[in-house]
Formats: sequence, structure tokens, C-alpha cells
Amino acid sequence: MSAFIQQLPALLGVVIGALGSYLAIVRGDRARFRREEGARWEERRLTVYADYARSLKKTVTLTYRVAAHLGNDPHPHPLSPEEAAPLLAEATDARDPVGEALLMLGTPDVVQRAREWVLAVIEMEGFLREGTRDRDAWSAMLEKQRDARTRYYGAVRRDMGLPAGHPGQWSLPPSRSSWPISGG
Repeated sequence: MSAFIQQLPALLGVVIGALGSYLAIVRGDRARFRREEGARWEERRLTVYADYARSLKKTVTLTYRVAAHLGNDPHPHPLSPEEAAPLLAEATDARDPVGEALLMLGTPDVVQRAREWVLAVIEMEGFLREGTRDRDAWSAMLEKQRDARTRYYGAVRRDMGLPAGHPGQWSLPPSRSSWPISGG
């Protein structure tokens, strides 16, 4: 029995060491799982944010083309309201499920900025549905839509911890038709 008592401290050390190792592994696995789960949710959120922007931008592009048909916008590919109607309906239908996902996964700030952006786009659609021909009013709506888009992207970047990005306003060179023609 004295041999057992002599070995008892070593045996207790092995048991305590094994238990400590087990607990450390379990804690490490739990922490890794939480990190990986957080990364998966962030990835899903970013996908929803990008899908929402892409679906809304499809509507915006169609409004540019209809506005060009009405003489409000310089878009190079005009589209009549009649031709655009089914495309706009399709774009709106595609936007609805992405909007629901945005409501589920988006932060309150991002959802609010998305709401402001879509309201600006809906205003543009209404303007065109009425067949309004007013370049200045159209330009003001475009600016409002662009500002709303910039605020949406800013909210997304803040939520995702991304650095500030490009405002997305490109200055385009003049069209070839406006270039002077040389005599050579």
C-alpha cells in the first residue's frame, strides 16, 4: 500500500493534467466555432448587402434608360416606358426577397439607409411613370439617389468593418459625337 501512496501524487498529476488538457481543447474548439460561425454570418450579411445593391441598381439603370427616352437623361441606350415596364416589374419582383433577407440580417443603420435609397428610386420610377420631361428635376432626383446609395454603402462598410470606399461617381469623357472633327 505504501507504494500506491508514493505513486498517488504522480497519478493525481496525470489525472489533473489530462483534465486540464481536455478543458483547454474544449474551450479552444468552442472559441474557434464561435469565430467561424461569426465569419459565416458576416459573409452572409455581405452577400445580402451586395445582392440588394445589385437588384436596386438594376432598377436604377432601367430608369436611366427610360429617362433618356423622355429626353431627361443622356444615357446612350434609351428605352420606351412600354418596353421598360416588364423589365421594371421583374426587377422589383427580384428585389423583394433580397429586401426580406436584408431585413433579417442587416443592422438597423444599413436597413435604414437601404430604405432611403429605395425610396429615392421609387420616386424616380414615379417621375418617369408620369412621363415627366424635366431635365432639372431629373438631375435633382439622380443626385438624391446617388447620395442615398453612397450613404447605404457607407453604412455597409461601417457594419463590415471595411475602410472607406470610392463614392461611385465617375466622370466620363465627352461622347465622340461632341469631339471636334479635324480636317486631316
